[in-house]
Amino acid sequence: MIEALRSDEIIRKCGGRFKLTALIQHRLRELIVDGARPLIERDGRTDIELIIEEIMQDKITADYTPSGYVFKQTIGAKK
Repeated sequence: MIEALRSDEIIRKCGGRFKLTALIQHRLRELIVDGARPLIERDGRTDIELIIEEIMQDKITADYTPSGYVFKQTIGAKK
């Protein structure tokens, strides 16, 4: 198991477990599918280990700014 995942520091850094998971998945897709280059030296690390280290070094973060999307509930909504 990746040691950084045992501490709550990385979870706090990302704003929760779900956001951490989403960030890892997004970055993994960038590396594997899109062919993005790692932001740190690989040094024999797996993709997941590399991503965790990028997060820990604040090389990648998630953008949580408001998108402007407004959820409109239409089924059974009162007017």
